[in-house]
Amino acid sequence: MTDVIVIKIGSSTLVDEQGVLREDVLVARVAEIAALRDAGMNPVLVSSGAIACGLGVLGIASRPDALPDLQAASAVGQGALFARYITAFAAHGVVPAQVLLTSADLEHRTSYVNAQNTLERLVALGTVPVINENDTTATDELTFGDNDVLAAQVAILLRARVLLLLTDRDGLYAPGTSGPELIGEVAVGTDPREVELAVLPGSGIGSGGIESKLASAGIAAGCGVTCVIASGRDAGVIPAAAAGEPVGTRFPASGRPQASFKMWLRHAKPSMGTITVDTGAVRALVEKGTSLLPVGVTACDGTFRAGDAVVVAGPDGTEVGKGITELSADEVRRVIGMRSDQAAGVLPGAPSEIVHRDRFVLAGADGYVR
Repeated sequence: MTDVIVIKIGSSTLVDEQGVLREDVLVARVAEIAALRDAGMNPVLVSSGAIACGLGVLGIASRPDALPDLQAASAVGQGALFARYITAFAAHGVVPAQVLLTSADLEHRTSYVNAQNTLERLVALGTVPVINENDTTATDELTFGDNDVLAAQVAILLRARVLLLLTDRDGLYAPGTSGPELIGEVAVGTDPREVELAVLPGSGIGSGGIESKLASAGIAAGCGVTCVIASGRDAGVIPAAAAGEPVGTRFPASGRPQASFKMWLRHAKPSMGTITVDTGAVRALVEKGTSLLPVGVTACDGTFRAGDAVVVAGPDGTEVGKGITELSADEVRRVIGMRSDQAAGVLPGAPSEIVHRDRFVLAGADGYVR
């Protein structure tokens, strides 16, 4: 699938402080998304707003902390929000397709590929997927935390050209001599954590924030997807960003697209523990691309099972990479520092590698989504 544009609209853009949907904003952004499709692009929408809409309907003044309250609000608001998308897209002859995801859907390779195939087929059929986190069933352990991260993962999954994060600001601001100044573009390869930002008040409506947008921008740019953070209330922002025009804050793509498996492993599969290795193992993994053997392991933390993802760290704690372990944590601890023949005596029939090189990906500057 070519020329995919992923657009994420935040709660603070779609919903006012009383929990009332901003109809004018929704209708205007839908019109621009439909225009992208008419121009031959493949837009995919990641929309927040279900919980905020539900809170408004239920008469709850502020966002609660209790998970059951958030899930109840989502159950009330999700249907109402998507109904408005159906009506708004219908005015342009476009059929939207509702897709609800949890992080567990992307954690397992099979369901990750299934989600990818489903979204690609929906686009091929001429629909515009409207994606949201499945807040009604998600738990604290199975949540993206906010839709910025979800949008970044969708952009990576679909190998999008542009990820556009729409918020209630014009972009990111840096401290200036006479006040905050808009950051037009972040230099290629900049660690998002090193971007100096001005302190601005937030809306308090959505769950995301500047930190999540920076992290999502770093994840996307590191995988070859240009990311733009811009105002969701400004007319023409979507076509401008899709055309590469200067709008908002732009994070140029800085990495080469990786194989689908390694992108999934790096950004969607959560790590369940850490295996610490010596300097020789670090060199072998980084410079020679070898598998991780027991002889190079010095410590093991966590309660993972075979098939889980683990972080591999060097002697100083720096992350070397992430891989799928062939052994459980208990098994790794039993063979720490052993030669392969010794380990075979302790664990007869077990794989000789702890992490095979084909199931390992080196760490990048943008880090991992856990």
